[in-house]
Amino acid sequence: MPERAPVPQFDHRIPTDSAFSLAEFSTEPPDGAGSTSVWKKELAKRVEQLHELQRRLYADGRYAVLVVFQAMDAAGKDSTIRKVFSGVNPAGFRCVAFGPPSTRERAHDFLWRCQAALPARGKIGIFNRSHYEEVLVVRLHPELLAAQRLPSIDPEQLWGQRMASIRDWERHLARNGVVIVKFWLNVSREEQKRRLLARIDRPDKNWKFEVADLDVRERWDDYMYAYEQALRHTSRPGAPWYAIPADSKPYMRLAVARVMVETLEALDLHYPVVDRQQRAQLDDGKARLLVED
Repeated sequence: MPERAPVPQFDHRIPTDSAFSLAEFSTEPPDGAGSTSVWKKELAKRVEQLHELQRRLYADGRYAVLVVFQAMDAAGKDSTIRKVFSGVNPAGFRCVAFGPPSTRERAHDFLWRCQAALPARGKIGIFNRSHYEEVLVVRLHPELLAAQRLPSIDPEQLWGQRMASIRDWERHLARNGVVIVKFWLNVSREEQKRRLLARIDRPDKNWKFEVADLDVRERWDDYMYAYEQALRHTSRPGAPWYAIPADSKPYMRLAVARVMVETLEALDLHYPVVDRQQRAQLDDGKARLLVED
């Protein structure tokens, strides 16, 4: 079997051939990536580009864009969403944060609540955590799976079946005009510790700290295995994953913005071209306005 080509250092795209390995993706910015000041300056430019691309997305009307964020605690999901999408018109943008499912949500299949939150055509939807919790957190907490009251569970088959369901669902969405982009913010255990300590030491961050975060941290290796499996088996051409280095927040935000701009530019979005009848209506409207007192 020929060797797979190395991942380009500034790409961060996870292979779509089920060969993903955590060891291939660093939590640090690539060598030669630049400096914090350079990243912040380029981010401002990318935010402006996203603003214009979102306007064209809405006017074009052919696509919806679904952006998925997954990460360990303190990786920077919220701040990345806030910074990268700060210039997007709120009328064409919606962010949904998925917490533990409600009783009503548990009464349906695990994809039901996410299906109901999908963006409409012309809009960008953000999933801050997502359907992937079902093969991450639920995989490591049997009590959460038991609460779903499934008719039968085969631990040897269940997670592979769920990832197959996710692939099928995302393939269906892609065939119907939903552009899917998925970001895993890849933070190191050492950097997470620093950020959690900051939440304890800084009064303005105390509200972010939860003791439960430390319980998750104690199972770091288990979570990394679950992430590796999930990303390996669900990164596909129509729904790619990107493993974004998250130890530097300025670089992380820029890397996400770059991917978003490139993804939207590839759609070849256009403002609608008016036909002869519409042009006549525009000319008539202009003439009526110009003769007003």
